[in-house]
Amino acid sequence: MPKSSRYQKVCDVFTNKVISCVKHTHLIEAVRLMRAHNVSAIFVQEHRSICGIWTEADCMKLDFNNPQIKSVEIASVMSSPVISISSQRLLSDAALVFHQYSVRHLLVTDESALPCGVISITDIVRNQGLDHYLQFRPVNEQYSKNISIVPANMGVSEAVKLMYERNEKVILVFNKQQNEHGIITQRDLLHLIIEHESKHFCWDFASWPLYQISPKNSLFDAYRLMSDNNVRHLVVTDTQEIKGVLSLEHLINEIESAYCSELEKVLAQRDIALQHSQRNLYLANKIIDASLDGIMITQQDGVIIQVNPAFTTLTGYQEYEVIGKQPKILSSGKHGKSFYIKMWQSIADKGVWQGEICNRKKNGDLYTEWLSIIQIREPNCSEVVYAAIFSDITERKNAEEKIVQLAYFDELTGLPNRRLFNDRLSMALAAAHRNNDMLAVMFIDLDRFKEINDSLGHSAGDELLKMVAKRLQALLCEGDTLARLGGDEFVVLCEVDNIASVISLADQILNHLNIPFQLEGLEVGATASIGAAIYPEDGLDSETLLKHADIAMYRSKEIGRNSFQLFKSSMNARSLERLAMMSRFQHALENDEFELYFQPKQCLKTQTIKGVEALLRWYDPTLGMISPAQFIPLAEELGLIVKLDLWVLNNAGMQLALWQQKGIKAGRLAVNVSACHLSQGKLSKSVEQMLKRYNLSGDCLEIELTESSFISSFSQAKKQLQQLKKMDVHIALDDFGTGYSALSYLTKLPIDTLKIDASFIAKIPDAYGNSEVVAAIIAMATSLNLCVVAEGVEKQTQYNYLQSLGCDVIQGYYYCRPLAQRQWFEFYAQLTPA
Repeated sequence: MPKSSRYQKVCDVFTNKVISCVKHTHLIEAVRLMRAHNVSAIFVQEHRSICGIWTEADCMKLDFNNPQIKSVEIASVMSSPVISISSQRLLSDAALVFHQYSVRHLLVTDESALPCGVISITDIVRNQGLDHYLQFRPVNEQYSKNISIVPANMGVSEAVKLMYERNEKVILVFNKQQNEHGIITQRDLLHLIIEHESKHFCWDFASWPLYQISPKNSLFDAYRLMSDNNVRHLVVTDTQEIKGVLSLEHLINEIESAYCSELEKVLAQRDIALQHSQRNLYLANKIIDASLDGIMITQQDGVIIQVNPAFTTLTGYQEYEVIGKQPKILSSGKHGKSFYIKMWQSIADKGVWQGEICNRKKNGDLYTEWLSIIQIREPNCSEVVYAAIFSDITERKNAEEKIVQLAYFDELTGLPNRRLFNDRLSMALAAAHRNNDMLAVMFIDLDRFKEINDSLGHSAGDELLKMVAKRLQALLCEGDTLARLGGDEFVVLCEVDNIASVISLADQILNHLNIPFQLEGLEVGATASIGAAIYPEDGLDSETLLKHADIAMYRSKEIGRNSFQLFKSSMNARSLERLAMMSRFQHALENDEFELYFQPKQCLKTQTIKGVEALLRWYDPTLGMISPAQFIPLAEELGLIVKLDLWVLNNAGMQLALWQQKGIKAGRLAVNVSACHLSQGKLSKSVEQMLKRYNLSGDCLEIELTESSFISSFSQAKKQLQQLKKMDVHIALDDFGTGYSALSYLTKLPIDTLKIDASFIAKIPDAYGNSEVVAAIIAMATSLNLCVVAEGVEKQTQYNYLQSLGCDVIQGYYYCRPLAQRQWFEFYAQLTPA
């Protein structure tokens, strides 16, 4: 089969008219209609739909002896159902349908499935360009040899019956008188229906004279003879003897055979290619369906013909909602006409385009996608399809923007962070150097911010930081920079004319921060400590100015907070001293540079020792004796306070074990423990391990805690104290009256002892108010069966007054100062008879 005809369609060769009649039409009317239009088949309609077909070959099934044959309804003799085929199908597909259903006519339908014509097997064969094949095939191989020859006076009905019985489509008629042969075909039988008369003889309907051809001629010669004389049958003769009949159908069958043979080869090749293509298509569809990227395929005109599941996931549109529509359904309206012109120009030039594009999901959300559009040209076809492959990069873009934001701005307040502040400070210093200007760098640190976090929670603390940031920004001039360095630390960079303007700004900041903040229904105060350094007096570079402003801020904290300090050179020495202390602290902890001192307590009733408090001291070889007021906050800042607690507990256990060996009976040894240790939930375990290590009873130990230890987590503190009580460890509440806790703690927590803070004892008995407070505390503790210890007793009058109030125990210089280990042993020995 020529390659050029391989892609011919039904619409290229079909007859574009459909001759039809209704199902109740009489047979004679149907035949007249067929003859009028010179067609070999007529279709039958019912309710405007094709329901059957009747062809001239169906004449063989009729009973011509039936006098009512003309009035037979077409519906009773038609063939049904009618096989149809689309006009857009290939001729090779039509040939398969003819072969599958063994029919010779197909109804052709248009794109709307409406009848538009008819195609026969003859139409296909005649359009295959196989005439050359007939030249190599002799007539001798194809014609019908055993053709019936009937006399001219035989009745037509009898002849038709003979044709039907022998399954012959033609019959020869011999007229002896004229010595002539004629022929009757299926088409001639149509005349019999129109002019039905049972007494007609065969010769009346026979066609003659007959055209003859030799068996040695080619089928092409026969085909040309038929075409030239407009006949469909030739008599095959050899030396004037009739051998048979060659019909046009024989030629068509031969061509059909050649066509089908060639078609089988082509179809075999197509099947192999189809199997390969189907496998590739299967794999491609599996890959497309499994892809996490959205995939959309469109026709050349932009109509969507396929999407994958990831498309639905990413856009929200189901497949049925977009098939047949244009991709503009996804348009966000964010891109102008020029954007799309450049896109399609790139596709036209390079066959591909890649880039970011903003589209809209079904729910209206905008999203950014990375899109690749590929132009695909199908082989042997001018049509073009486009494949769009995309992934949602909205989160990545947001993350990139957030990274940039986090890199230069504080996430909580939106203020510049340390990096951006340093950049601006460097640029400001360069400009100030050129213009001989003055700059101020101010460190602002909120006072006691940790207490707000611990009492109200971190979310409240975060909200307070945002409020503070807004108040500070409102005070600054355009061009000034406010940054948050972290935690509760802010820094201001501003141009100033003189020192007075720096002091004025600092005063405004302090005054505005002193106005209470409304936080979770409460009025919360937030004071600050401010330090400032001036360019060029206090430094010429960023690092020096920031360091000096920081030093001045810490000086503000040292002198009582809620204040402002300008940097002075003397502050630097104090800062260096603190820095040296920080660097030495870890070393001191690891090398046992700490030492326990012991301060005994006296029972006012028996005048005997009523326990001892262990007090921590640090003597550094370089820095000398360092006060706990200095290194305890340092330990908390460095995160080493719990480690310091463990050192004290361990050494206290060693001392208790030593006391037992020496027979010292001085009551319980009291140890101060940090709030952090308690809040971490590890205190009871640490105490238990120490008692086991030195084989001690819990009754010999007293743990001192301040009221602030319970604020951050009351339930955790209660659980820890209950576990300590199970070990018989006593609990003392230190510095009572100076914290933030409620009196209800005394009934909710397993406390054994109250220690009245020295600040109350220092002003009794003369100061108005203090005496009454101390008396009230002692009375309350007595009613709760709590032991009362008065701290900081230094005078006889204080001693006498406390004794009169019924106080249980005193502690202070009046009885005994804190003693080193050797001094403590000597003190105890003096009080104990030999």
